[in-house]
Amino acid sequence: MNPAKLSVLIADDHSILRSGLKRLLSEMPEIEEVGEAGSGDRALQMVRDTHWDVLLLDLDMPGQDPFDVLRRVKMEHPDIAVLILSMYPEEQFAMRALKAGAAGYLGKTSAPEQLITAIREVAKGSVYISPNLALTLANNLRSKAVDTLNNLLTDREFAVLRGIAAGKSLVEIGHQLKLSAKTITTYRTRLLSKLNLTSNVDIARYAAQFGLIK
Repeated sequence: MNPAKLSVLIADDHSILRSGLKRLLSEMPEIEEVGEAGSGDRALQMVRDTHWDVLLLDLDMPGQDPFDVLRRVKMEHPDIAVLILSMYPEEQFAMRALKAGAAGYLGKTSAPEQLITAIREVAKGSVYISPNLALTLANNLRSKAVDTLNNLLTDREFAVLRGIAAGKSLVEIGHQLKLSAKTITTYRTRLLSKLNLTSNVDIARYAAQFGLIK
């Protein structure tokens, strides 16, 4: 029996990476259509205009905050399986993405065969967790470790932290998150308190330490 045909949308701002992914997906007999979006805003528009079975979503694109994009996609089209494909560390981003509605999380350095497996898993309704992430979760359970970023910071605070660490002004962060600069200031104050930090320099160092920015 032939596998069910799938349509996949690649949302990443690097055209070379999108081209490479399209070539890889062309090797999968069940892939019928592949689309491309270079920003979160474009991905949202394409999801609204056309049915897609799987969305490969990068976490570092221009436009809206990627977690906002993820939540909106799942709110408007809950049947779409969103697989995060990112350069950021799984231990800091994967659980947050899964809680926001992602069906899986995979690093961009993963083997092509692993990506193919992940796409097939999420397309059939399963949640894909890589062996590395599974090991991390198991170790955390055994040691009763607490992931500070996942347990203390809200998604908005997390987004503000990353924006400040990337050198963006409060106005720029507010524009991205569609919030006022005053509200962003409130989130900044909260995250500083929660993480026991005192300045934007501290935020930048913290983000660099945990691999939260490029």
